[in-house]
Amino acid sequence: MVEITQSTIVTPSEETPKHTIWLSNLDVVAARGYTPTIYVYPSTGRQDFFPVDALKAALAKALVVFYPLAGRLNRDPETGRPEIDCTGEGVNFFTASLDATHDDFKDFAPSAEMRKKLVPVPDSADPPCAMMMLQMTRLRCGGIILGFAIHHYTFDGRGASLFIKTFSAFARGDVGTIPAPFFDRTLLRSRSPPSISFDHSDYTPKVFQSKVPSSTSSEVVCANLKLTKEQIHSLKILAGGERVSTFRAVVAHVWKCTCMARGLASDAETQLLLPVDLRGRFKPPLPPTYIGNPTMRTKAVAKVEELVANTLEFGANLIQRAVDNVTDEFGRSLIDHLESMDLEALCKRGAMSNTSLMAISWLSVPMYDADFGWGEPILMARAQMYGSGYVYLSRVPAMDGGISVIVGLEPDSMQCFKKILYEEIEAPRPTSYNILV
Repeated sequence: MVEITQSTIVTPSEETPKHTIWLSNLDVVAARGYTPTIYVYPSTGRQDFFPVDALKAALAKALVVFYPLAGRLNRDPETGRPEIDCTGEGVNFFTASLDATHDDFKDFAPSAEMRKKLVPVPDSADPPCAMMMLQMTRLRCGGIILGFAIHHYTFDGRGASLFIKTFSAFARGDVGTIPAPFFDRTLLRSRSPPSISFDHSDYTPKVFQSKVPSSTSSEVVCANLKLTKEQIHSLKILAGGERVSTFRAVVAHVWKCTCMARGLASDAETQLLLPVDLRGRFKPPLPPTYIGNPTMRTKAVAKVEELVANTLEFGANLIQRAVDNVTDEFGRSLIDHLESMDLEALCKRGAMSNTSLMAISWLSVPMYDADFGWGEPILMARAQMYGSGYVYLSRVPAMDGGISVIVGLEPDSMQCFKKILYEEIEAPRPTSYNILV
């Protein structure tokens, strides 16, 4: 059991601007909740390893730069729309101890139990609520785990990476090259009049909150699976050659193996959901340090038998076409479409069916750029998955080109999935659809 040893509130070290931040339609339809992440640091054996007062002081300085994190999520008194109220109230900071060593986290897999131990669990993600909470857990071996609970309305993975980079730079006393975050989200206001030029039927309350098919399990088990540089190379060759991105090759493979492990009917339709960062797709592009959720999801769709019977190149091409469809006009059209939607209904999603998969890439985000003065973490990961059907890809610095594939699946599918994930790399299945059992 984890033992909480101290609870304090850390406020910005200087006076910060007091105003509200308007949230875009893309912000408000993001999953309303806290993103739970952990960073694991092995002990150096030194007595002054991760001094808590120094960490709090660094956080107080980082909250001057990222002052919205010290605020609260509230509602506009006239419209009821969620907004970030930059009050400077600060963030809850907990210290804790856990009878474990950093070696216990070598094959870490997200779970509700891990989140409860390592990351603060806020009472609610609905307004009014805090934007962030942090727990520093000291392990028996002297190692440290930093557990962050950051409200999704604050920023996406790229924004989170910039915050952690800023926070850790203050801890090291090295802040000369940290770029300033860009908080103005009015760049993503809907157009007047709206111009909806594409079908956005996926972004309707009916789809987001549809009843979960009886074949879908509410349970989820997670696995942290590693792919070496050589295995990734093999997947790229199967998916069309070295020109194919790591993301496309690996996700096409995971999608195919998931359909097989789940034992889906050959004539069933399977869909792969893909969040796409719009920062560089808008014209003009958003500032590179834009803070918010400038993302939308697109999807690739196929019949199960088509996906499994064809080569990996088939799935990789479907992924490429789905992502290529996301243009400036497509993104602007979605924002205009959302202007007439019930955003409160859209932010609360139902579970995915077992014919669906959502793949999130952290491959281009420097998630391990979190050196607080003691080196990079040996592990950075989500502490808990949203549910079954979610896949995260991230780089692992210690693996020399390898990556981590964190997957959440139904319990009765996971063992089969882990087996065929590697088998299919070494000996691809013939062009016939025979489900492994």
